[in-house]
Amino acid sequence: MFASKAVGALLLGLGLATVACNNPKNNNPNNPSTPTDTPAPVSGATVFKKQCQTCHGADGKLGLNGAKDLTQSTLSLEERIAVIHGGRGTMTAFREILSAEEIQAVAAYTQNLGK
Repeated sequence: MFASKAVGALLLGLGLATVACNNPKNNNPNNPSTPTDTPAPVSGATVFKKQCQTCHGADGKLGLNGAKDLTQSTLSLEERIAVIHGGRGTMTAFREILSAEEIQAVAAYTQNLGK
């Protein structure tokens, strides 16, 4: 009986140690694998490449499937956000696909395609 209690206590101790070691609050600057409290900023270029490049092209000029030439767009940032969020014409609405932060980032990125 004593042995089973000792084994149980040992397993409980190991379990607690594992939980403590995996706690994201244990931010050690000497250990780059530990998460930080600040998430990485969203890259508009990365979102564009993943979600938009197929139809708009890498430079925004492709025009596949009726996609607009983004280098010629005169839409404001707010208008771009609205189009990405709700879609337009044959363009998919991305409100269910991208976060608000991703939509903001990719809209800002597209403003620089014509420059």
